[in-house]
Amino acid sequence: MKRKALNIINWSLLGVSSVGLLLLIADVGFPYSGVLEVYLHTWLPILAAILFVLITAASTIAWILDRTRLRSRLAEALLAIYMLAYVVLSINPQWYPQLSFFTHKFTGYWGCFFIFVIEFSRRTTSLYRLSKNPANLFIFSFALIVLIGCGLLMLPNATYEGIGFVDALFTSTSAVCVTGLIVVDTGSYFTTFGQVVILGLIQVGGIGILTFTSFFGLFFRGGFSIQNQLFLKDVTNTNRLAEVTGIVKTIIAFTLLVELVGGIAIFTQLNKAVLPGFVDRVLFAGFHSVSAFCNAGFSTLSNSLYDLNYRFNYSLHLVIAFLFIFGGLGFPIVFNFVNYMRESARTIGARLVKRRIVYRLPIRINLHTRIVLITTALLIVPGTLLFYFFEYDNTLAEHNEFGKWVTAFFGAVTPRTAGFNTVDNAALKLHTIMIVLLLMWIGASPGSTGGGIKTTTIFLATLNFLSLARSKDRVEFGKREISNKSIRRAFAIISLSLIFIGLATFMITMLDPELPFIQVAFECFSAYSTVGLSMGITSSLSTGSRLVMILMMFIGRVGALTLLVGMLRRVHTLRYRYPNEELVIN
Repeated sequence: MKRKALNIINWSLLGVSSVGLLLLIADVGFPYSGVLEVYLHTWLPILAAILFVLITAASTIAWILDRTRLRSRLAEALLAIYMLAYVVLSINPQWYPQLSFFTHKFTGYWGCFFIFVIEFSRRTTSLYRLSKNPANLFIFSFALIVLIGCGLLMLPNATYEGIGFVDALFTSTSAVCVTGLIVVDTGSYFTTFGQVVILGLIQVGGIGILTFTSFFGLFFRGGFSIQNQLFLKDVTNTNRLAEVTGIVKTIIAFTLLVELVGGIAIFTQLNKAVLPGFVDRVLFAGFHSVSAFCNAGFSTLSNSLYDLNYRFNYSLHLVIAFLFIFGGLGFPIVFNFVNYMRESARTIGARLVKRRIVYRLPIRINLHTRIVLITTALLIVPGTLLFYFFEYDNTLAEHNEFGKWVTAFFGAVTPRTAGFNTVDNAALKLHTIMIVLLLMWIGASPGSTGGGIKTTTIFLATLNFLSLARSKDRVEFGKREISNKSIRRAFAIISLSLIFIGLATFMITMLDPELPFIQVAFECFSAYSTVGLSMGITSSLSTGSRLVMILMMFIGRVGALTLLVGMLRRVHTLRYRYPNEELVIN
């Protein structure tokens, strides 16, 4: 009986806090109205009082049922006190003048928001028990965020002149899928509120809504069930079940830390003459740090970093470049490298300070990390050299020698799904465009914020045809045999990517036959690999072509293979085997 009552109260908390969020959306999303202001001042304290009563009741029942899990209820107790203070001071602000800031309406909004996040996260972890296929919930989560973002961007206060449904859907999809393709200028078309919405969509899309909700669900529930951990094991591509909980926490903490450091670094490189306002520089640094690390490619500048005021700011280009390279390596790489360096430092320190040998379990650079780092280097170094050689007297002509190398380096790494540009892509030579197409198609690494077929995929494909050329019956690297499952996935991903890109190019050339083929292909590669680079035709696409691009960005972000896994019935074990037969291939 008590558990049933607790469940009803928790669902009531979710519903009431949702109403508070709707009031917030009405307040910030629509033009100011005196009637709306009176309405908010009347109902918001009432909602806060209801939430206080519900939180108190839920916490009491939960404490009676399980007195050992006090930590998970601490946040709720603090929120109850917070909402009570808001209600009391809303009745009479003169009771505690020193706490007058509590009377502001956004105090109530923040309370509703945090309560909604807690309860929504708990409901999300409950959904893991209902979904037998993690791919379905993964796809659904992205689709839901895209639609919510579309609705928020269509609010009157999100834009200066209003926006249509297709354009709002395109912008929301591009942000959630961390692509960066735009049909309207982000800096001049969207208000500060609209830009904040886009930034939030980028952040949620880059890390993944399931990662966010899982983190809050873990924090406020005090832990995961085995079933939740098995589900997240598939979502986070983790091999060991015991690592799931730690990885979810680390991903959130690491992302926020890198974005903070990146924002500070960008802020220090901004020219005060260009952006004199301190707040403007902070907003610029924060927006571009999140966009860079998440490999989104969104910029508040009309011409991205090719803007004349930022075109020759090479230190800024390097900061942003290393941010999206870091984001494109993937969280498993970073964790493995950090653990390796930490344990190595501890061992060396113990030998120097304590003058004795310390025996620890070895933490090695695993095979996945080695493959990613090797492939990344093989893409960046030749890409930089080729970009420098081909564009020396073309797009690089206006830069000095140091600037040429920085711009060439940036031009080689930004197709790895970053999407920022420091040159005019429409002015690139044809052979440079072909290199950019290849780099966009390959993209970033698994477990990262970037897209593309991934570095490990192209590496395994290369190893496979080299093994076939040498008449080897298996694929080996680094004294390890690559599993047949990995090889099959790699070639499935390659085939599906070329099929979808080809279909999209075919459809857009039919819908907009006046557009040059190379530019259409460039946009399709950019959309599928969630890059965001453009040759300037995105805004001129017809409505049908924009819908095709929306579908391409979504498929590229969730993964074509993941989409098929979610659509088709999952067969775990085949209890039969047919006779083998060789086919004539060539």
